[in-house]
Amino acid sequence: MKKITFYLVVSFLFVSVISFAQGTITGTINDSDLGGPLSGATIVEYGTDNGAVTDFDGNFELIVEGDDGTVTISYLGYTTQTFVYTLSDGVLVLEVVTLAPDPNSLAEIVVIGTGVVQLAAGRKTPTAVSTISAEEIQLRGGANRDLTESIAFTPSATVTGNNGFGDSQLFLRGFDQTNIAVLLNGQPVNGMEDGKVYWSNWSGLADIATTVEVQRGLGASRLAISSVGGTTNIVMKAADKRKGGFVKFTGANDSYLKATVGYDSGMNDKGWAFSVLLDYWQAHRKWSAGTYGEGQTYYFSVGYKASEKHNFNFLVTGSPQLHGQKWSQSRERIAADPKFNQHWGYLNADGTDISSERQNFYHKPVTNLNWDFTISDNTTLSTVAYASWGRGGGTGPRGNGRIRTADVEVDGVTFPGQIDYPAIEEANTLIGVGGDYGAPNGAGYIRRGSMNNHAWYGVVSNLNHDFSDNLSGSVGVDARFYQGDHFRQVVDLYGLSGWSNDRPDDKVVTNTYEANPWSTLFDYAPEENRIAYDNSEKINYQGVFGQLEYATDNFTVFTQGAISNQSYEREDRFGDTKSDKISKAGYNIKAGVSYDMNPSNTIFLNGGHYSRQPYLDNIFNRNSGQITEPISPSVDNELITSVEAGYHIKANRFRVNFNAYVTNWSDRTLSNFDTDDNGTPDDDTDDFDLTVLQRDVTQFHSGAELDVNFRATDWLTIQGFASAGSWYYKGDAEVSIYNADTDAQIGETEQVNRDGIKVSSAPQFTTGIGFDAKLVKGLSIDARIKYNANHYEFTDVSTSKEDFLGDKLDTYALTNAGITYRFSFGDNTMTFRANMFNVFDKIAINQSDRYGYFITGGRTFNASMRYEF
Repeated sequence: MKKITFYLVVSFLFVSVISFAQGTITGTINDSDLGGPLSGATIVEYGTDNGAVTDFDGNFELIVEGDDGTVTISYLGYTTQTFVYTLSDGVLVLEVVTLAPDPNSLAEIVVIGTGVVQLAAGRKTPTAVSTISAEEIQLRGGANRDLTESIAFTPSATVTGNNGFGDSQLFLRGFDQTNIAVLLNGQPVNGMEDGKVYWSNWSGLADIATTVEVQRGLGASRLAISSVGGTTNIVMKAADKRKGGFVKFTGANDSYLKATVGYDSGMNDKGWAFSVLLDYWQAHRKWSAGTYGEGQTYYFSVGYKASEKHNFNFLVTGSPQLHGQKWSQSRERIAADPKFNQHWGYLNADGTDISSERQNFYHKPVTNLNWDFTISDNTTLSTVAYASWGRGGGTGPRGNGRIRTADVEVDGVTFPGQIDYPAIEEANTLIGVGGDYGAPNGAGYIRRGSMNNHAWYGVVSNLNHDFSDNLSGSVGVDARFYQGDHFRQVVDLYGLSGWSNDRPDDKVVTNTYEANPWSTLFDYAPEENRIAYDNSEKINYQGVFGQLEYATDNFTVFTQGAISNQSYEREDRFGDTKSDKISKAGYNIKAGVSYDMNPSNTIFLNGGHYSRQPYLDNIFNRNSGQITEPISPSVDNELITSVEAGYHIKANRFRVNFNAYVTNWSDRTLSNFDTDDNGTPDDDTDDFDLTVLQRDVTQFHSGAELDVNFRATDWLTIQGFASAGSWYYKGDAEVSIYNADTDAQIGETEQVNRDGIKVSSAPQFTTGIGFDAKLVKGLSIDARIKYNANHYEFTDVSTSKEDFLGDKLDTYALTNAGITYRFSFGDNTMTFRANMFNVFDKIAINQSDRYGYFITGGRTFNASMRYEF
């Protein structure tokens, strides 16, 4: 009995010692910039997996194992603080700890290419910039919204498009996204042929982006890229040092459903870490009829910290998707039924299987390898090698056998019926082989796929060196190799036994290829089964760049420069012709200066000049049979000169940024297609295509921007912005018009006066105001309202060589609102978020083309539940 009592006493004392050895650290983590709490900051006991995360109000409680030790406090995008602690009676109250913003901080990740991902904060001389955090993207973007929607509430930024999932367009300072450089972890994204960006290819970015930085105007990038309007720098998450994961479910209007799961292994004691994310989504429409969609996202990243000098990160990601599309409509149809879309129908008689003749399908796997090498305390080398392979395209009709259901009249407006696929199949079976437009029963009707397959390889490497405490410099190389294959293939025959009349050898094509983003990776038409056209382009690019920056405590000056060579080749397999290689050199130079009048007030001035090579689409002829012939006379480089000045104020509870800019863009070459009705507007069977070529086009853009962030109280933050621009064409343009089928020029080349015509597609005045209010612990609401004005219709040159003077579109305002509730779920966190977009259901025209108008779309919503573990 005495032995039992002895053992019980010893055990009690042992447990007591262990218990007393544990302690508690509590405190609050705040943003030093605006004074508010940082929710989701990480507090970790050094050398262990023991950690805690701040709650909605920035508070935390960390149980530690000893009376003294070291704790690290970190938050993505902020400087990390590390301190030694000593407990008093097992307790330490830190009260308030502040973290300073540091957008270039990589403390939370293994590596993302510190010298390649050129954030504005990586350069001491300021530029006009807006930064959207991962939290902002997760709360207000993603799901049934494109990533670009997160950028819309910033100065001089416009996002349009309600045509289908991923079909949005971004404008900065009046320039479209072909003239905005989009970078993904330092990797250029804009298409090398035409500069276009298809956001549907990147639908998963909202789930894996750690920040989106919008640099308006010249930007901070050292690369020779198309940053006329600005640079959108998207930074993807790399393998995370923290261990954990999440599961998220999202629902939205029109049967939208999405499930996402992600996991981070954390870094082990050998320096390895990996992250993985998978999601799946589907919807029967975005908002308009026939805009169904379905897709997935996969993401895998592995990081390895080999030593204090070498960090590596490899990632692969892709977002295969398909979605139905809607094109522009007349004002009358929009007023009567804004959801109308004439491009879809039911495949079966019972109306359960929907299909669209206008469907986008694409899969673009992307992979890159980053290596950061710390050569010495003063020298670092950062390199990213990347590759992507795009497969897919868009579908459309071929033939003259489309059959529709009966016309419908709504509010006095006649709408064509939907596509009647069962009737088409019945008619096609009577034709047999389709393609003969002069046959008694017509050519029939098929759905073709216009394919855009490509392979893209590149490397960017940048060497940074600090010559002294004040002087730093960098040099680097940028090389890209691209091949694109463009052809058409048969997707659906709808009862025809084959399709002819679309190949130079008159072969009857009987094979079909599914418009599916997964199957199209490997199953697409070989050369012998391609129709309409079949051509390839090769574009090779080599560039070198450098930067010098001198900085003291309150003064900085920098200069950047880049030179590049770009070569173009084109092959027409149907015409059995190949072009000669055409090479063009380009360059850019930037310089700037800033002065800190005091810790709260900074002024800056930046300027730059670009000589930009034309896109391939403006190098070679677009006319049928001449696509390997260069445009004559050859097209010169486009010249862009820009100057911007700014004033930044950073006080205790508010930030104010003011910027003004002037951009002159000369020697532009524009080419586009048009249609001639051949004098019979009611009969489209004799229409023919035109190519309109404009040379020596000059655009002039100037404006001013203001954005404000004010933390009114500990629970209320107010944001606002305003931007006003004057964007118009200057002088004359040289205009030539060609019959795209016969190659014949129509009329003479003429000078057309474009002086003073307003640039269209984006409002030249925007302003917005919003707030975030924390009501009680864990519960917050927010709202944003944006007003758009001074907005003009599509402008271009008509077939009569007279300017099409676009009217001013109506002004409009859109309001978005949301609610967030975070709460503890055991030791983990649950977050509920609900958004309502276009709260007041405002239907407004936000863009136009030569065929009609596009609209904002009506009220939509989404709601999500995220569990973090």
